[in-house]
Amino acid sequence: MGRPQRQSGHQCRGLRDRQRHGSDLTSHSVSPGGVRSANIWDHPATYELENRACDPDRLIEAALTPWTGRDVLDVGCGTGFHLPRWSDGARQVIGVEPHSGLCRIAARRTRSLPTVKVLQGSATALPVPDASVDWMQARWAYFFGPGCEPGLRELDRVMRRGGVAHVIDNDPTQSTFGGWFRRGYPKINPELVELFWFSRGWRRTPVLMRWEFDSRSDFEAVVRIEFDPDTADWIIAQHQRCSVDYAVNVWTKEF
Repeated sequence: MGRPQRQSGHQCRGLRDRQRHGSDLTSHSVSPGGVRSANIWDHPATYELENRACDPDRLIEAALTPWTGRDVLDVGCGTGFHLPRWSDGARQVIGVEPHSGLCRIAARRTRSLPTVKVLQGSATALPVPDASVDWMQARWAYFFGPGCEPGLRELDRVMRRGGVAHVIDNDPTQSTFGGWFRRGYPKINPELVELFWFSRGWRRTPVLMRWEFDSRSDFEAVVRIEFDPDTADWIIAQHQRCSVDYAVNVWTKEF
């Protein structure tokens, strides 16, 4: 999840993450308008485990419109996990990320892909020209309903006529993970979030996917960067498997 998180208190794992990535994360800047995401900003190696475990059946991807031949923008691209996938068929791919350390990791990850460029910037000040994007995705990054209006105005600026944008976020109303999310984030009202998107002309595609981890330790590590300590302890105690069903909403708008 890209939603800003509270610190989990597991400093040793965070230290291992920083050591693994060296100066990429010990020295960094954040673009104006960047919203802190403690999960990936503080624990990029653990978040990589989450990316690998998320949606192994590619059900989210099946709900997206085709990006072949299009100019693609990935807002909040993090370490660039999805950029190689978008480069398969896209005319050009631009990943935008406010955290300079994550940008450097994403640039290294995609340095052999000539159609991919990584730029530092935020959803509220996208570093791309007007009407230059045919296809956009933001996956658990910035666009969480009420409060993201400045980013939506930027989308209006950069999207071409005929372009399409996709926002992926949690659906707390169903699935085992949805129950965890409601427990960990009780202030988020899913009805208000849905009303926000519907009232602005976006359509919803519900997707029931899953997390599937290679080991129990990986599962527990990711739970601890996504939830506060009390909620994480409760999840780990009552859920003994390495996988979980997980509902999301894919919000889509044509421009």
